[in-house]
Amino acid sequence: MNHTDDRAVIDADAFTVRRTIRISAPVATVWAAVTEPELISRWFGEAVLDGRGVGAVGSLSWPDSGAHPLRIEAVDPPRSIAYRWHADDAGPGGARSLDDPGTTVFEFRLEADGDGTVLSVVETGFDGTTDPAANLESHRGGWDSELDELVAELA
Repeated sequence: MNHTDDRAVIDADAFTVRRTIRISAPVATVWAAVTEPELISRWFGEAVLDGRGVGAVGSLSWPDSGAHPLRIEAVDPPRSIAYRWHADDAGPGGARSLDDPGTTVFEFRLEADGDGTVLSVVETGFDGTTDPAANLESHRGGWDSELDELVAELA
């Protein structure tokens, strides 16, 4: 049975958002869902990546917010993958670059748990955004809804 354990939580002192869920699917299935653009696009945003390793670039897009530049920062298959993105929701709109201020890094960590997988996401770097408190809260809510969609996708 798929379920979420807790909602995403903010650590305001460390400028991080964290959420851990358990998914009743094997690690290989969850790994594919967080690393393969065509599968990411089913539950997160429309994902485009020009490769699978460190340095691969692309974007995540949503109809209401446009494209957010994305780059793989670290990968340790099938245990963890970290993405940098420009997701300063409180900042001015317009062109965004991974070289601009306002980028954060989110890392997915996977651990086998019987016939399922414990998936944790930790997003860091909000202290460099235009409004850390607003961005922390926006992303806390975002991880709640997006990871709920992942659980539903893999059900």
